[in-house]
Amino acid sequence: MRDELIIATRESKLALWQSEHIKARLEELHTGLHVKLLPMKSMGDKMLDAPLAKIGGKGLFLKELEEAMLRGEAHLAVHSLKDVPTVLPEALPLVAITEREDVRDAMLSDKYANIDALPRGAVVGTSSLRRQMQLMRLRPDLKIKWLRGNVNTRIQKLKDGHYDAIILAAAGINRLELLDLVEYVYPISLFEMLPAMGQAALGIQCINDPEVIAMISQLDDEYSRIETSIEREFVDTLEGGCQVPIGVNATLMENDDIIVKAVLGMPDGSEIMSDTKLIKRSNREGIGRVMALEMIEKGAKELLLRAEMMAAEQNAAL
Repeated sequence: MRDELIIATRESKLALWQSEHIKARLEELHTGLHVKLLPMKSMGDKMLDAPLAKIGGKGLFLKELEEAMLRGEAHLAVHSLKDVPTVLPEALPLVAITEREDVRDAMLSDKYANIDALPRGAVVGTSSLRRQMQLMRLRPDLKIKWLRGNVNTRIQKLKDGHYDAIILAAAGINRLELLDLVEYVYPISLFEMLPAMGQAALGIQCINDPEVIAMISQLDDEYSRIETSIEREFVDTLEGGCQVPIGVNATLMENDDIIVKAVLGMPDGSEIMSDTKLIKRSNREGIGRVMALEMIEKGAKELLLRAEMMAAEQNAAL
């Protein structure tokens, strides 16, 4: 068995936390194994002066890490699964999906306790078209202002008064123990806002080596794998990237029911298409694709095309 593995990781605090977490779990599972981190800046981290949709999407967070693995400098990379495209290089498979944290988004503010408490015209920070779409559906009076940077940078911009509130993934706030940095942290219910595919799970990508795959695959969580596979299949069938607003969540219940919720539409919330299905775990095969195809029959592709055009116009204005 190998006695050393190297994790290629982004340099942000959250990425380093995630990689340190996987390092500790691997060393606990495999006696005598030493895991090292190889920190590096991804293109997505370097280009903070433009929206992701404008510069190439969330795949920019993976590019340098994947190249490091292909060059033989690292054996694996740990990603926020919501940033991982549905199609990956054959040489770098996604071999483990970890147990999920809180899947919800959260609103952070020093003044307002929840979305309803925001005054008319309040400025809310987010770089996500998905979050923008669902916020505007709930509160069309709000002003959405573009927000990029790592979690700590975004919170500092809130505290500096640039925003009345910002929206982040609850999982990142919990993992970095940042709940005390702001007055109010409001976890947004799934009735108000659906998360991105794979949100709150870590995805571990590695070189296509049987020994490495066998070591890392022990971290795979059955529940997370089932839920996120449905979500990723839904997005893959729609051919939706980060340039279009899509929210989807599958929840596997203790009684083996699975609730799948999906939403897509225009970034300004003016047109929304949504669906919810309740199925048994034994009937889950292909359900993400079925839901997507049903929405496509109702015009989802055309709606997403118009959404992409609207997003492009918004980006051009920045």
